[in-house]
Amino acid sequence: MRLFAMMIVAALTTVPANAGELTGTLQKIKETNRIILGIQEASVPFSYLDGDQKAIGYALDICMKIVDAAKRELKVSNIAVETLPVTSSNRIPLMMNGTVDLVCSSTTNNAERQRQVAFTNSHFLSATRFAARKSDNITTIDQLKGKAVVAISGSTNMVQLNQVNTARNLGITALAAKDQAEAFLMLETGRAAAYVLDDVQLAVAIARSKDPSVYMISEETLSRAEPYGIMLRKDDAPFKAVADRATAELYTSPEIEAIYRKWFESPVPPNSLNFKTPMSAVLRKALAHPSDSPDPASYER
Repeated sequence: MRLFAMMIVAALTTVPANAGELTGTLQKIKETNRIILGIQEASVPFSYLDGDQKAIGYALDICMKIVDAAKRELKVSNIAVETLPVTSSNRIPLMMNGTVDLVCSSTTNNAERQRQVAFTNSHFLSATRFAARKSDNITTIDQLKGKAVVAISGSTNMVQLNQVNTARNLGITALAAKDQAEAFLMLETGRAAAYVLDDVQLAVAIARSKDPSVYMISEETLSRAEPYGIMLRKDDAPFKAVADRATAELYTSPEIEAIYRKWFESPVPPNSLNFKTPMSAVLRKALAHPSDSPDPASYER
């Protein structure tokens, strides 16, 4: 009995120490008293630099909520927040090797990437659509029949355009542009009747144009809506739990509506552009039911 009692005492005295032991990203933040956010410098309005070269954006605002949650979890009043520029090609390696702790941008959450990294609850859904000049009265994909349509060479958008063209036998002449600037110029000058791209990027391109009122974005999509998520390290359950809890609380509160309007329906720095992109019904539903699923179909149920 004495031995049994001693074992119980030993267990009770060691459990709190083990329960409070930190691992992974939380341990790294605690030991260094800093968190490093990977940002893309021109992913407007998710993550970009303002006129003072300060990182701002919709995804940055969400990441700061995760930082606040990490402070509460670690019971510290302050954590130094540092930003580090990342690109589409190096953001996953920099996450995997521990250089950055969160990637705050417009990163698509898909099954292939989830084999290397993790994502917290999705904060945006983007689908492929087309932009056209309002005066041409082209509002549906079928109305593109026999017309010249531009997409960026080698992009997923070009693949989707070709798939729709073949599936519907539209006889579209697919024009390949080297980049977004060239593609929009083709639309602007009438060389193309439509421009196929992710809807949010189309909104940004139109807002930056000489006369945004000239253009429209199709309601009909060429793809399912794909989720964007804040990226974090894989197999780091304690930190992911903090991030998931913080984002779920935000997305199911009225505050997310205000943050969304700030970046998508109001003038934003540094040039006071307004992207005039109201929150879609599918995004509102996704935010009301937070999920880190990489499957586009799961957000349509």
